[in-house]
Amino acid sequence: MKRLIAVLTALSLVAGGCSATAADEPVVVLASWTDGEEKAFRQVLDAFKDETGIDYLYEGTRAVDQVLASDVQRGTPPDVAVLPNAGVLAKYRKSGDLLPLDENLSAAVKRSFSSQWVTLQQIGTEKLYAVAVKADLKSLIWYDPARMTGIRPTTFAALREYSAGLTAAGGTPWCVGMGAPPTSGWPGTDWIEDILLHAAGPEKYWQWASGGLPWTSPEIKQAWLDWGSVLEPAAIRGGTAAALLTDFGDAGKAMFTDPPGCALEHQASFIMSRYQNFKRPDGTFPKPGTDFDFLSFPGRDVSEVAADLAGMFQDTPQARKLMEFLASEKAQRIWPSILRANAFSANRRLGPDIYPDQVSRRVADTITSASALCFDASDLMPATMTGAFHRAVLEYLSNRDRLDILLKQLDDVRKSIQPGEWLTIPCGQ
Repeated sequence: MKRLIAVLTALSLVAGGCSATAADEPVVVLASWTDGEEKAFRQVLDAFKDETGIDYLYEGTRAVDQVLASDVQRGTPPDVAVLPNAGVLAKYRKSGDLLPLDENLSAAVKRSFSSQWVTLQQIGTEKLYAVAVKADLKSLIWYDPARMTGIRPTTFAALREYSAGLTAAGGTPWCVGMGAPPTSGWPGTDWIEDILLHAAGPEKYWQWASGGLPWTSPEIKQAWLDWGSVLEPAAIRGGTAAALLTDFGDAGKAMFTDPPGCALEHQASFIMSRYQNFKRPDGTFPKPGTDFDFLSFPGRDVSEVAADLAGMFQDTPQARKLMEFLASEKAQRIWPSILRANAFSANRRLGPDIYPDQVSRRVADTITSASALCFDASDLMPATMTGAFHRAVLEYLSNRDRLDILLKQLDDVRKSIQPGEWLTIPCGQ
C-alpha cells in the first residue's frame, strides 16, 4: 500500500544516513472515495500541493472504517482520514485517536462555516474535531414540476392528503426503493427520522439518536404510524413487494416515464446526479428545474444532513496545513465545480455561482443557512442499533400490524447497549 511505501522510504533515508525534514514528508490521506469521486478529490489534493508544496499519498477504499481501525490498532494511522458520517468519526474521538483542532484551525473553520455547522463539527464536545469536506441535504421530497401543479404541502397532514388524493384519482404517489445491500432499509430510516425531527423537534430527535428516548415512546410510535399512513401499499409504485426489492437508486426512474409511474420521492440531494443520468426513450435526460424539483420536508424549520468529515489522526505540520486547506473556500469550490449536482459544500463563503442550476443553489442555500441542522440519527447510533432499525423498517412495510412488537424489539436492543457506546451529538441551532 502507499502508506507502506512511505514508511519504507523513510526507513531507507534513515538507513542511508539522510534525514528528511517534516516539510519534505508527504501528508498521508485515507478516504472512502474511488473512481470519479477519487479523481475529484485528487484535484483538491493537487491544489493543496500547488499551494503549499506538500506532496500527498492518498488511499481510497470503500472499507475506510475497517482500514482505519486496523491502522489505528497498529499505531500507523494516516495523517488525515475523511469518513462518511459523524458517527464513525466520533468513535475515534471517544477513543482519543482523533485529535482536536488547535486554535488557528478552529478559527479558520469558524470563519468559513455557520454556527450550526460549527456545532456539528464539534462532534458532541466543546472543541472542533472535523471539517465537512462535502455535505448532503436529506429532508427533501422530489417531484416533476410540470406534473405537480397547485398545492405545495407545508404540513405533514397536507402531504398525506395530497398523496391520498393522487391515489384516489388512480395515480401512484410514491417512488420507493429500500434495496441497498448490505444496508437495505436505510431509505426507510430516513423517512422515520424526518417525520420525528419535523414533528417533535431537534431536542427530542437527538435525545432519541443518543439512546435517551425509548422506541416505545409516543413520539417515536407516532412517527412510524405517520410513515405508514402516507405510504399505504396502494400509494407505492408496484406495492410493498416492489418497494422492498427496488434499489434505492432506481426508484425515481418512474417519475420520468410517460406516463409517469409515480409522482414523488423522498430522497437526499445526492439523488440529483442519478436523475440526470436516467436516459429516456427519446434519448434526453431529466433537467433540474424543468423535469424535477424538491419540496422541503413539511413541518418545523429544520433539516437533516449528512457529511463527509475530515479528521486529524497525526499532529504533523502537513496534517494541520491540509485540514486548514480543506476548510477553505478554494478547496470547497473544487468539488461542486467538478461533480456538479453530486457535491455540495457547507462552507458559507461560497457564492451560488458555483452551482449549475437553481435547484442545486436552493439545496446549497439550505445546507449553509438553515436555522437548525441535525445529523442523520441512524448514522450516530451504535451499529447493532442501526442494523436493527434497518431490519425493522423492512418488516414494518411487510406487515404494519407488527409495529408494537417491532418497537419493543428495538427498545430491547437499545437497553442492551452500554451507555458508553451511545454518541451525544446535538443538532446545530
